[in-house]
Amino acid sequence: MLAFFILALVSQATHLVTSQRLPTNIFILAGQSNMAGRGGVINDTKTGNLTWDGIVPPQCQPNPSIFRLSANLTWVLAHEPLHADIDYNKTNGIGPGMAFANTVLTKDPTIGAMGLVPCAIGGTNISQWAKGGFLYDQLVRRTRTALISGGVLRAMLWYQGESDTINKEDADSYKGRLDKFFMEVRDDLQYPMLPIIQVALASGEGPFTETIRKAQLGINLPNVQYVDAKGLPLEPDRLHLTTSAQVQLGQMLADAFLQSLPTPIRTTTNSAATLSYHAFYRSIFIIIIILSYFFHCRSFPAVVFL
Repeated sequence: MLAFFILALVSQATHLVTSQRLPTNIFILAGQSNMAGRGGVINDTKTGNLTWDGIVPPQCQPNPSIFRLSANLTWVLAHEPLHADIDYNKTNGIGPGMAFANTVLTKDPTIGAMGLVPCAIGGTNISQWAKGGFLYDQLVRRTRTALISGGVLRAMLWYQGESDTINKEDADSYKGRLDKFFMEVRDDLQYPMLPIIQVALASGEGPFTETIRKAQLGINLPNVQYVDAKGLPLEPDRLHLTTSAQVQLGQMLADAFLQSLPTPIRTTTNSAATLSYHAFYRSIFIIIIILSYFFHCRSFPAVVFL
């Protein structure tokens, strides 16, 4: 009976270690609908509602080394649609995030587990991402939470601007607002050289798409680069990228990240391995106490908590 009990405790200790496997590479996904993902979202002619066709291409399939930070701030296995519980007022489909993560892992198998932090919200303009607003605060809060469990912040992937193409005032103010947003995010995350990969627009909601694209391509901050989505296939609404376009965009983002080889910054002293180490030794200590009790030991072995 005692042996059976001990085996159960050892099994639980092993479970604690394996359950502590957490992502070591953290990526922020932010912007509006084309980052959240509308690939495969179609208009149901019977109901008149938007629905996702549910088709997940091979490049976007779940991978045991890819996690996402859920809306309730826990790490879960990532799967499409990545933004379903973040951009919850919209119908989400395929975005670039899963294709990005799978491509990085394919091309650099040694990089370790990937942690995606979805923050994109459809239909938002750059002024809504200003510091002090809900979107900005949510991005910073979710990123800080993602880093508590360990790992390194690798980059922010940013795809936004379609909503700023509607009127000239927003378009003319875009570059200054985007510059400020990038600098303030870096400041609040205490990462002055945070790698940022932005996507130059493929489409827009208004007549000033080229003004926004010019502003995006003109960003001159250090460690900010772009990939160009212009020419990628669009859904019938002429605004959102198709599923195949999102896969291609994800691969472009992955190539840009890998080619830039950004130096990660460790923002916490804990790592996934450290947490696993602690969990294991806490479990062993409990087993020693129980064994000592059963064998009527009057003094417990010295245990050093590492």
